[in-house]
Amino acid sequence: MASTPEMMTAIEITKPGGPEVLQARTVPTPKPAAGQVLVKVAAAGVNRPDVAQRMGVYPPPPGASPLPGLEISGEVAAVGPGVVRWKAGDKVCALVNGGGYAEYCLAEETAALPIPAGLDMVKAGAVPETFFTVWHNVFERGRLTAGEWFMVHGGTSGIGTTAIQLAKALGAKVIATAGSAEKCRACTDLGADRAVNYKSEDFVVVSREVTGGRGVDLTLDMVGGDYTERNIVAAAEDGRIVQIATLGGADVKFNISRLMVKRLTLTGSTLRPRTREVKGGIARALEEKAWPLLASGKVKVVMDSTFPLAQAADAHRRLETSQHVGKIVLTV
Repeated sequence: MASTPEMMTAIEITKPGGPEVLQARTVPTPKPAAGQVLVKVAAAGVNRPDVAQRMGVYPPPPGASPLPGLEISGEVAAVGPGVVRWKAGDKVCALVNGGGYAEYCLAEETAALPIPAGLDMVKAGAVPETFFTVWHNVFERGRLTAGEWFMVHGGTSGIGTTAIQLAKALGAKVIATAGSAEKCRACTDLGADRAVNYKSEDFVVVSREVTGGRGVDLTLDMVGGDYTERNIVAAAEDGRIVQIATLGGADVKFNISRLMVKRLTLTGSTLRPRTREVKGGIARALEEKAWPLLASGKVKVVMDSTFPLAQAADAHRRLETSQHVGKIVLTV
Protein backbone atom coordinates (compact mmCIF):
# COMPACT_ATOMS: atom_id res chain seq x y z
CA MET A 1 0.00 0.00 0.00
CA ALA A 2 1.41 3.34 -1.05
CA SER A 3 0.23 5.06 2.13
CA THR A 4 2.67 3.13 4.35
CA PRO A 5 5.95 5.04 4.74
CA GLU A 6 9.32 3.29 4.27
CA MET A 7 10.58 4.60 7.63
CA MET A 8 8.88 5.11 10.99
CA THR A 9 9.55 6.37 14.51
CA ALA A 10 10.03 3.69 17.13
CA ILE A 11 11.34 3.45 20.68
CA GLU A 12 14.54 1.43 20.86
CA ILE A 13 16.24 -0.07 23.90
CA THR A 14 19.68 1.43 23.23
CA LYS A 15 21.34 -0.79 25.88
CA PRO A 16 20.14 -2.67 28.97
CA GLY A 17 19.39 -0.26 31.81
CA GLY A 18 16.99 2.26 33.35
CA PRO A 19 14.14 4.13 31.65
CA GLU A 20 16.60 6.58 30.06
CA VAL A 21 17.82 3.87 27.63
CA LEU A 22 14.47 4.09 25.79
CA GLN A 23 15.17 6.41 22.85
CA ALA A 24 13.12 7.45 19.81
CA ARG A 25 14.79 6.35 16.57
CA THR A 26 13.90 6.26 12.88
CA VAL A 27 13.80 2.66 11.65
CA PRO A 28 12.47 0.80 8.60
CA THR A 29 8.72 0.09 8.67
CA PRO A 30 8.22 -3.70 8.91
CA LYS A 31 6.46 -5.59 6.13
CA PRO A 32 3.80 -8.23 6.88
CA ALA A 33 4.72 -11.85 6.12
CA ALA A 34 2.24 -14.66 5.53
CA GLY A 35 -0.50 -14.64 8.15
CA GLN A 36 0.46 -11.20 9.47
CA VAL A 37 -1.08 -7.74 9.38
CA LEU A 38 0.72 -4.39 9.64
CA VAL A 39 -1.07 -2.10 12.07
CA LYS A 40 -0.76 1.70 12.13
CA VAL A 41 -0.49 2.02 15.89
CA ALA A 42 -2.84 4.35 17.76
CA ALA A 43 -1.96 3.19 21.28
CA ALA A 44 0.43 0.71 22.90
CA GLY A 45 0.11 -0.69 26.42
CA VAL A 46 3.04 -0.55 28.83
CA ASN A 47 3.61 -3.72 30.86
CA ARG A 48 6.04 -5.26 33.37
CA PRO A 49 7.63 -7.54 30.74
CA ASP A 50 8.63 -4.38 28.81
CA VAL A 51 10.59 -3.27 31.87
CA ALA A 52 12.24 -6.69 32.15
CA GLN A 53 13.18 -6.54 28.45
CA ARG A 54 14.57 -3.03 28.89
CA MET A 55 16.76 -4.29 31.74
CA GLY A 56 18.10 -7.09 29.54
CA VAL A 57 16.48 -10.04 31.36
CA TYR A 58 13.52 -10.84 29.07
CA PRO A 59 14.67 -11.19 25.44
CA PRO A 60 12.12 -11.34 22.64
CA PRO A 61 11.44 -14.78 21.11
CA PRO A 62 13.41 -15.72 17.97
CA GLY A 63 12.19 -13.81 14.92
CA ALA A 64 10.21 -11.23 16.93
CA SER A 65 10.88 -7.49 16.83
CA PRO A 66 13.61 -6.35 19.25
CA LEU A 67 11.50 -3.26 20.00
CA PRO A 68 9.48 -3.31 23.24
CA GLY A 69 5.68 -3.39 23.36
CA LEU A 70 3.40 -6.42 23.64
CA GLU A 71 -0.04 -4.95 22.90
CA ILE A 72 -1.41 -2.39 20.47
CA SER A 73 -4.54 -0.90 18.98
CA GLY A 74 -4.83 0.80 15.62
CA GLU A 75 -5.85 0.48 12.01
CA VAL A 76 -4.73 -2.24 9.62
CA ALA A 77 -2.40 -0.61 7.07
CA ALA A 78 -1.47 -3.70 5.03
CA VAL A 79 -2.01 -7.46 5.11
CA GLY A 80 0.39 -10.29 4.31
CA PRO A 81 -0.29 -13.28 2.04
CA GLY A 82 -3.09 -15.59 3.19
CA VAL A 83 -4.75 -13.17 5.60
CA VAL A 84 -8.51 -13.71 5.41
CA ARG A 85 -10.13 -11.96 8.35
CA TRP A 86 -8.65 -8.45 8.11
CA LYS A 87 -8.30 -5.85 5.40
CA ALA A 88 -6.73 -2.38 5.23
CA GLY A 89 -8.79 0.11 7.25
CA ASP A 90 -10.06 -2.41 9.83
CA LYS A 91 -9.70 -1.24 13.42
CA VAL A 92 -8.10 -3.86 15.66
CA CYS A 93 -6.30 -4.48 18.91
CA ALA A 94 -3.69 -7.21 19.13
CA LEU A 95 -1.33 -9.14 21.35
CA VAL A 96 2.11 -8.93 19.70
CA ASN A 97 5.51 -10.53 20.34
CA GLY A 98 7.25 -7.14 20.39
CA GLY A 99 7.42 -3.92 18.40
CA GLY A 100 4.45 -2.14 19.94
CA TYR A 101 6.34 1.05 20.86
CA ALA A 102 6.29 2.27 17.27
CA GLU A 103 4.20 3.99 14.59
CA TYR A 104 3.65 0.63 12.84
CA CYS A 105 3.68 -2.88 14.26
CA LEU A 106 3.24 -6.41 12.92
CA ALA A 107 0.56 -8.65 14.41
CA GLU A 108 -0.41 -12.25 13.72
CA GLU A 109 -3.82 -12.41 12.04
CA THR A 110 -5.04 -14.83 14.73
CA ALA A 111 -3.90 -12.69 17.70
CA ALA A 112 -5.70 -9.57 16.44
CA LEU A 113 -9.24 -8.85 17.59
CA PRO A 114 -11.91 -6.29 16.74
CA ILE A 115 -12.00 -3.24 19.03
CA PRO A 116 -14.57 -4.09 21.73
CA ALA A 117 -17.78 -2.10 21.21
CA GLY A 118 -17.79 1.18 23.10
CA LEU A 119 -14.02 1.35 23.63
CA ASP A 120 -11.84 4.09 22.18
CA MET A 121 -8.40 3.29 20.70
CA VAL A 122 -6.53 4.21 23.88
CA LYS A 123 -8.53 1.85 26.07
CA ALA A 124 -8.41 -0.84 23.39
CA GLY A 125 -4.62 -0.59 23.45
CA ALA A 126 -4.72 -1.47 27.16
CA VAL A 127 -6.74 -4.67 26.70
CA PRO A 128 -4.84 -7.49 24.95
CA GLU A 129 -1.88 -8.28 27.21
CA THR A 130 -3.80 -8.38 30.47
CA PHE A 131 -6.93 -10.01 29.06
CA PHE A 132 -4.98 -12.76 27.26
CA THR A 133 -2.91 -13.37 30.42
CA VAL A 134 -5.85 -13.37 32.82
CA TRP A 135 -8.11 -15.46 30.59
CA HIS A 136 -5.51 -18.14 29.98
CA ASN A 137 -4.22 -18.37 33.55
CA VAL A 138 -7.41 -17.85 35.57
CA PHE A 139 -9.99 -19.62 33.43
CA GLU A 140 -8.05 -22.07 31.24
CA ARG A 141 -5.14 -23.12 33.48
CA GLY A 142 -6.77 -22.22 36.81
CA ARG A 143 -10.26 -23.49 35.88
CA LEU A 144 -12.02 -20.88 38.03
CA THR A 145 -15.76 -21.53 38.24
CA ALA A 146 -18.73 -19.60 39.61
CA GLY A 147 -19.05 -19.74 43.39
CA GLU A 148 -15.35 -20.38 44.01
CA TRP A 149 -13.03 -18.11 46.02
CA PHE A 150 -10.36 -16.42 43.92
CA MET A 151 -7.40 -14.46 45.29
CA VAL A 152 -5.30 -12.11 43.18
CA HIS A 153 -2.13 -10.41 44.37
CA GLY A 154 -1.37 -6.92 43.08
CA GLY A 155 -5.05 -6.08 42.75
CA THR A 156 -4.53 -2.60 41.29
CA SER A 157 -2.08 -3.67 38.55
CA GLY A 158 -3.33 -4.05 34.99
CA ILE A 159 -3.54 -7.80 35.58
CA GLY A 160 -5.22 -7.32 38.97
CA THR A 161 -7.93 -4.88 37.85
CA THR A 162 -8.77 -7.18 34.92
CA ALA A 163 -8.75 -10.37 37.03
CA ILE A 164 -11.02 -8.92 39.75
CA GLN A 165 -13.63 -7.84 37.21
CA LEU A 166 -13.59 -10.96 35.02
CA ALA A 167 -13.76 -13.27 38.04
CA LYS A 168 -16.70 -11.32 39.50
CA ALA A 169 -18.49 -11.10 36.15
CA LEU A 170 -18.27 -14.88 35.83
CA GLY A 171 -19.61 -15.54 39.33
CA ALA A 172 -16.57 -16.04 41.56
CA LYS A 173 -15.89 -14.43 44.95
CA VAL A 174 -12.74 -12.32 45.05
CA ILE A 175 -10.01 -11.43 47.54
CA ALA A 176 -7.44 -8.93 46.30
CA THR A 177 -4.20 -7.80 47.93
CA ALA A 178 -2.76 -4.29 47.56
CA GLY A 179 -0.30 -2.02 49.35
CA SER A 180 -2.37 0.90 50.63
CA ALA A 181 -5.83 1.78 51.94
CA GLU A 182 -6.45 3.79 48.76
CA LYS A 183 -5.53 0.84 46.51
CA CYS A 184 -7.69 -1.49 48.62
CA ARG A 185 -10.63 0.85 48.04
CA ALA A 186 -9.94 0.73 44.31
CA CYS A 187 -10.10 -3.09 44.48
CA THR A 188 -13.45 -3.15 46.30
CA ASP A 189 -14.81 -0.50 43.90
CA LEU A 190 -14.01 -2.95 41.07
CA GLY A 191 -15.96 -5.67 42.84
CA ALA A 192 -13.53 -7.46 45.17
CA ASP A 193 -15.42 -8.97 48.11
CA ARG A 194 -12.44 -8.23 50.37
CA ALA A 195 -9.28 -6.25 49.81
CA VAL A 196 -6.25 -6.97 52.00
CA ASN A 197 -3.65 -4.30 52.74
CA TYR A 198 -0.58 -6.53 52.77
CA LYS A 199 1.41 -3.90 54.69
CA SER A 200 -0.90 -4.07 57.71
CA GLU A 201 -2.75 -7.40 57.33
CA ASP A 202 -1.80 -11.02 56.68
CA PHE A 203 -3.59 -12.30 53.58
CA VAL A 204 -3.37 -15.89 54.89
CA VAL A 205 -5.30 -15.00 58.07
CA VAL A 206 -7.82 -12.82 56.21
CA SER A 207 -8.46 -15.40 53.49
CA ARG A 208 -9.17 -18.11 56.08
CA GLU A 209 -11.60 -15.78 57.87
CA VAL A 210 -13.39 -14.61 54.74
CA THR A 211 -13.85 -18.15 53.39
CA GLY A 212 -15.09 -19.51 56.73
CA GLY A 213 -11.91 -21.54 57.22
CA ARG A 214 -12.20 -23.28 53.85
CA GLY A 215 -9.41 -21.45 52.07
CA VAL A 216 -8.92 -20.09 48.56
CA ASP A 217 -9.79 -22.20 45.51
CA LEU A 218 -7.56 -20.33 43.07
CA THR A 219 -4.72 -17.86 43.60
CA LEU A 220 -3.17 -15.80 40.78
CA ASP A 221 0.31 -14.79 41.91
CA MET A 222 2.93 -12.55 40.31
CA VAL A 223 5.12 -12.31 43.42
CA GLY A 224 6.69 -15.71 44.13
CA GLY A 225 9.39 -15.60 46.81
CA ASP A 226 7.94 -16.07 50.29
CA TYR A 227 4.38 -15.67 48.91
CA THR A 228 4.52 -19.21 47.49
CA GLU A 229 4.45 -20.96 50.89
CA ARG A 230 1.80 -18.52 52.14
CA ASN A 231 -0.36 -19.16 49.04
CA ILE A 232 -0.18 -22.88 49.86
CA VAL A 233 -1.22 -22.27 53.48
CA ALA A 234 -4.11 -20.04 52.30
CA ALA A 235 -5.34 -22.59 49.74
CA ALA A 236 -8.45 -24.75 50.06
CA GLU A 237 -8.31 -28.50 49.50
CA ASP A 238 -7.94 -29.25 45.77
CA GLY A 239 -6.97 -25.58 45.31
CA ARG A 240 -4.91 -24.22 42.42
CA ILE A 241 -2.12 -21.65 42.41
CA VAL A 242 -1.09 -20.12 39.10
CA GLN A 243 2.23 -18.26 38.88
CA ILE A 244 2.60 -15.58 36.18
CA ALA A 245 5.63 -13.58 37.41
CA THR A 246 8.26 -13.59 40.16
CA LEU A 247 8.54 -9.98 41.32
CA GLY A 248 9.49 -11.25 44.80
CA GLY A 249 12.05 -13.79 43.58
CA ALA A 250 12.06 -16.99 41.52
CA ASP A 251 13.79 -19.18 44.10
CA VAL A 252 11.17 -20.41 46.54
CA LYS A 253 11.11 -22.79 49.48
CA PHE A 254 7.89 -24.47 50.56
CA ASN A 255 6.59 -27.47 52.47
CA ILE A 256 5.67 -29.97 49.77
CA SER A 257 3.82 -32.27 52.18
CA ARG A 258 1.26 -29.49 52.70
CA LEU A 259 0.77 -29.43 48.92
CA MET A 260 0.21 -33.22 49.00
CA VAL A 261 -2.21 -33.23 51.95
CA LYS A 262 -4.38 -30.53 50.31
CA ARG A 263 -4.00 -32.07 46.80
CA LEU A 264 -3.00 -28.70 45.40
CA THR A 265 -2.00 -27.85 41.85
CA LEU A 266 0.88 -25.37 41.48
CA THR A 267 1.26 -24.27 37.88
CA GLY A 268 2.23 -21.22 35.86
CA SER A 269 2.93 -19.90 32.41
CA THR A 270 4.55 -17.22 30.32
CA LEU A 271 2.60 -16.03 27.30
CA ARG A 272 5.14 -14.43 24.99
CA PRO A 273 6.90 -17.57 23.63
CA ARG A 274 3.65 -19.47 22.96
CA THR A 275 2.73 -20.37 19.38
CA ARG A 276 0.37 -18.40 17.16
CA GLU A 277 -2.05 -21.36 17.45
CA VAL A 278 -2.18 -21.11 21.26
CA LYS A 279 -2.61 -17.34 21.18
CA GLY A 280 -5.24 -17.67 18.47
CA GLY A 281 -7.19 -20.07 20.68
CA ILE A 282 -7.10 -17.61 23.59
CA ALA A 283 -8.17 -14.81 21.22
CA ARG A 284 -11.22 -16.80 20.10
CA ALA A 285 -12.22 -17.49 23.72
CA LEU A 286 -11.85 -13.81 24.60
CA GLU A 287 -13.93 -12.66 21.65
CA GLU A 288 -16.70 -15.07 22.63
CA LYS A 289 -16.64 -14.69 26.43
CA ALA A 290 -14.91 -11.45 27.43
CA TRP A 291 -15.65 -9.03 24.57
CA PRO A 292 -19.41 -9.01 25.35
CA LEU A 293 -18.58 -8.13 28.99
CA LEU A 294 -16.50 -5.16 27.79
CA ALA A 295 -19.19 -4.11 25.31
CA SER A 296 -21.89 -4.19 28.00
CA GLY A 297 -19.73 -2.25 30.50
CA LYS A 298 -19.80 -5.16 32.99
CA VAL A 299 -16.01 -5.18 32.75
CA LYS A 300 -14.20 -1.87 32.36
CA VAL A 301 -10.70 -0.96 31.25
CA VAL A 302 -9.08 0.74 34.24
CA MET A 303 -6.74 3.46 32.99
CA ASP A 304 -3.99 5.01 35.08
CA SER A 305 -2.32 7.39 32.63
CA THR A 306 -1.25 7.99 29.03
CA PHE A 307 2.06 9.26 27.65
CA PRO A 308 3.04 10.24 24.10
CA LEU A 309 5.24 7.62 22.38
CA ALA A 310 8.33 9.83 22.68
CA GLN A 311 7.90 9.84 26.49
CA ALA A 312 8.13 6.05 26.86
CA ALA A 313 10.83 6.53 29.51
CA ASP A 314 8.41 8.53 31.68
CA ALA A 315 5.77 5.82 31.24
CA HIS A 316 8.29 3.26 32.53
CA ARG A 317 9.15 5.49 35.48
CA ARG A 318 5.46 5.66 36.35
CA LEU A 319 5.13 1.87 36.15
CA GLU A 320 8.18 1.37 38.34
CA THR A 321 6.82 3.57 41.15
CA SER A 322 4.05 0.94 41.56
CA GLN A 323 1.72 3.84 42.42
CA HIS A 324 -0.39 3.27 39.32
CA VAL A 325 -3.92 1.94 39.44
CA GLY A 326 -4.75 0.21 36.17
CA LYS A 327 -3.02 0.54 32.84
CA ILE A 328 -0.39 2.90 31.45
CA VAL A 329 -0.62 3.48 27.70
CA LEU A 330 1.54 5.17 25.07
CA THR A 331 -0.33 7.16 22.43
CA VAL A 332 1.01 7.45 18.92
